[in-house]
Amino acid sequence: AAPTRVFAFRDARWAPDPVLEPSAAVRSPQPAPLVIDNGSFQTRAGWACPDPSVPAEPLLRFRSLAARSRGARGGAGAETQVGNDLGSPEPLRWLLRSPFDRNVPVQLELQELLLDHVFQRLGVSSQGCVDHPIVLTEAVCNPLYSRQMMSELLFECYQVPKVSYGVDSLYSFYHNRRQNWPCSGLVISSGYQCTHILPVLEGRLDAKNCKRINLGGCQAAVYLQRLLQLKYPGHFAAITLSRMEEILHEHSYVAQDYIEELQKWRCPEYYEDNVHKMQLPFSNKLLGSTVASEEKQEKRQQQLRRLQELNARRREEKLQLDQERLDRLLYVQELLEDGQMDQFHKALVELNMDSAEELQSYINKLSLSVEQTKQKILQSEVSIEVDVVDSKPETPDLDPLGSEQSLEDVESINEFEPLFAEEQPEVEKPVAAVQPVFNLAEYHQLFLGTERIRAPEIVFQPSLIGEDQAGIAETMQYVLERYSKEQQAILVQNVFLTGGNTMYPGLKARIQKELLEMRPFQSSFQVSLASSPVLDAWYGARDWAVEHMNREEGWISRKDYEEKGGEYLKEHCASNVYVPIRLPKQAPRAAEAPSRASGTGNPGEQA
Repeated sequence: AAPTRVFAFRDARWAPDPVLEPSAAVRSPQPAPLVIDNGSFQTRAGWACPDPSVPAEPLLRFRSLAARSRGARGGAGAETQVGNDLGSPEPLRWLLRSPFDRNVPVQLELQELLLDHVFQRLGVSSQGCVDHPIVLTEAVCNPLYSRQMMSELLFECYQVPKVSYGVDSLYSFYHNRRQNWPCSGLVISSGYQCTHILPVLEGRLDAKNCKRINLGGCQAAVYLQRLLQLKYPGHFAAITLSRMEEILHEHSYVAQDYIEELQKWRCPEYYEDNVHKMQLPFSNKLLGSTVASEEKQEKRQQQLRRLQELNARRREEKLQLDQERLDRLLYVQELLEDGQMDQFHKALVELNMDSAEELQSYINKLSLSVEQTKQKILQSEVSIEVDVVDSKPETPDLDPLGSEQSLEDVESINEFEPLFAEEQPEVEKPVAAVQPVFNLAEYHQLFLGTERIRAPEIVFQPSLIGEDQAGIAETMQYVLERYSKEQQAILVQNVFLTGGNTMYPGLKARIQKELLEMRPFQSSFQVSLASSPVLDAWYGARDWAVEHMNREEGWISRKDYEEKGGEYLKEHCASNVYVPIRLPKQAPRAAEAPSRASGTGNPGEQA
């Protein structure tokens, strides 16, 4: 028998980042560069210092999110929380804000909050400025406006001495290929928001042939959430995005052949062997099993006593109302006996009656009803048994001012009165503890079958979620076809996978299968995965910063910023290609003056 695959959600809470005390080596003999991997999913920051006392790893790792609470009514104002200080994203899901649109920072106010958090928690102690060089990652083919706003923020707000921009996936490629650098290859980078296909020739990015797919881990998590919410509508609120990301990271995989894998899942034995059961939190306490039988019996008696009091009150109200109606009818009968015929007939019309016989009939019925009610009240006072609530239909209102029902309706209702006789309740028996008739834990389990492969498949088949885009395989083939056969052979010898969305088991084999189908017969290719797909971008940026710490290559100084603008970029091995803004040339004003003069003429001559 296959082992039971039941997994519990960790629902881990983020621990707030401490304020770190920087080592003296980051200040002397010169300020060490500060490396920030500014990702749309996670921000990673640390020092680029060759001194062994400084850790060669990111000291800060937090989600690129911020939330601003509205504050209490009577006191404290709004409070802003960033990254790990949020604790858990789910309670604040509707307040969360990100500076990124796809993978491009556009909300610079939120970006400033993230940078403030980085500088504060890393212990940057310089007064009024940040006197460390900054190495910052940016998106592939980053818009000039976004880089201009980022440079303005760094140079004007933080007064940094110099800054360098690079592409995260190229830094990762540089970190894993430093021994053979410069080299060529095809970089496939899949992150939280986007997937990129980047051709690298002789160590430099060929930006003209880069392609982007607007799909990543975020869209896979949303798709998985919708699948499970449709499958388990009873657990709609418990199926959160954070739990879907946990399923993607730990329980999903990429099928080498999607259709063939779906056929395998149709087999019951394969399903039982490979299904993963995710245990949702639940309470094992039932109402019937937690209350003792004596307490339940006492509670039941209290309820019955309250019903008895309510029943007696209703009988008294009914007796009073019937007595008032009977007195009214007897008064009309006295008018007949006194010979006041005019007033008698007028009263009959108001009561909607036709004759004295009909009046007498209603008097008899009401008299009988009053006597029966009085007897029931007397019996309830001396009886030990508890009466149930009176279920008899009340006699319709005969008030001449508001009555619209005829006495024939009342008579027809009274004919059915014996059918609604009151019943005495049986003696309550002690109730035993209620035992669940089904496995409560199994009811709170999510069975992950084909969902394990359907969510990661969207980067290969975007049509699964209705996106009109090409998948990784088609885009990779399109990029390769833009090169000659010799260049294609060089690129496919070094296909490099990086990014957090490439950590699915089976992704490397799937890329190899797709390349085998698109490449010529007996041609060779090589696919490799980054040693650490998530952190290699930061490690590569640190390697570059340590090597170029005392060089001018790749660094934008404050003088360059003031002379050439915020969009200026100094290229290096892991950077974007700088495309300056080309403004249309304006005609010189000196050439416009003669034409204006010839058009207007001499005012004196015209006169």
